[in-house]
Amino acid sequence: MPDRAGRSCGSRALDGGLIHFVPETGSTNADLVAALAAGEAVDEGDWLVADRQSAGRGRQGRAWFDGFGNFMGSTVVRLRAGDPPAPSLALLAGLALHEVVSRHVPPPHLALLKWPNDLLIGGAKLSGILLEASGGAVVVGIGANLAVAPDLPDRRTIALSAFGPTPERDAFAQDLAQRFAAELVAWRTCGLEPLIRRWNAAAHRLGTPLRVGEPGEPSLEGTFAGLSSDGALQLRLADGTTRSVHAGEVRLGAIEENGC
Repeated sequence: MPDRAGRSCGSRALDGGLIHFVPETGSTNADLVAALAAGEAVDEGDWLVADRQSAGRGRQGRAWFDGFGNFMGSTVVRLRAGDPPAPSLALLAGLALHEVVSRHVPPPHLALLKWPNDLLIGGAKLSGILLEASGGAVVVGIGANLAVAPDLPDRRTIALSAFGPTPERDAFAQDLAQRFAAELVAWRTCGLEPLIRRWNAAAHRLGTPLRVGEPGEPSLEGTFAGLSSDGALQLRLADGTTRSVHAGEVRLGAIEENGC
């Protein structure tokens, strides 16, 4: 679909950059952040993927489970003049991951996005995304449970192995690198409007009960009303008003596996 300048706004298949596989590291995100800070040449489109991580991190500094056979990798986006806002890269990464994961999830199950950076199946967490700024770049880290899911006390989790043969990690990495590269072109060429429209279509249904708030703080309750034009979560409150949420941890109420 062309934009007003006549440029194509559809995602197109692209080869990703080089994928560097390592048997173990502390954190692929931390490695790339350190490399950028040291002025090392880190090409956009390249990925660092680890078999195991001894210090993997999620949101709020949580440890990230490093089950063998799972995907744990990071890439760099070098920000350019005219790029959409950097935080929207979480939405971009979520869409890329959703596209690849959905190929491994048979009906009637559905992979659904949860704002801003989670992918769920039947309400259970399959993956997460972590963005970290470094100078004029953003490191995008993605973790996905391919083979095994962690046993967590505060949320349900799931792995793709629950739906059939475990996806081969290296092939999954290649598919994700290519999808991410295609989404990055669309993000730069067409802006946020088509990305947000597609993100909404891949998310849990409108009206899903949500609770928003950081751990240890009072939560704000409402229902999902989509995303704003800048990618903020729209939370419909009990009094009928809508609140824009730009940051915070989101928890879902009960959702059905088929998203209906």
